[in-house]
Amino acid sequence: MTSRPQIGIIGSRSCSSKIASIAERTGSLIASREAILICGGREGVMEAAARGAHAAGGLTVGILPGPSKTEANPFIDVKIPTDMGHARNAIIARAADCLIAIAGEFGTLSEIALALQMAKPVVTLASKWKIEGTVLAVSPETAVETALRLCGKV
Repeated sequence: MTSRPQIGIIGSRSCSSKIASIAERTGSLIASREAILICGGREGVMEAAARGAHAAGGLTVGILPGPSKTEANPFIDVKIPTDMGHARNAIIARAADCLIAIAGEFGTLSEIALALQMAKPVVTLASKWKIEGTVLAVSPETAVETALRLCGKV
């Protein structure tokens, strides 16, 4: 039996409606490819991506920063409280086969750096940074296809 790919979606806990729309579409595409969406489980990009995956019938996993499952957004199926704050970024990077960074701020940068140190592929979408070792995507469709290809799941 082949395991389902686990794609991490990382991004800011607050975002514009444009970025939320991009994240929601990306989550939907992940679900349509029968991949599992892993994220930080809270608001912003994480919630929008989980909403898209959930609406498309996908499985969503939230690696939560606090001690309670109740902090998860309503679109998270599997809630994993860590009580580790930002240190949970390392768990997200480790659990994912590949990551898609959508826009983002400094927390997203830390997740990108951790993933790259772990030799995990990272695709950036709507990013304000150009980061060596990442692959730029121009749309949710190319981000998901590229991520799946880079982690050997296509």
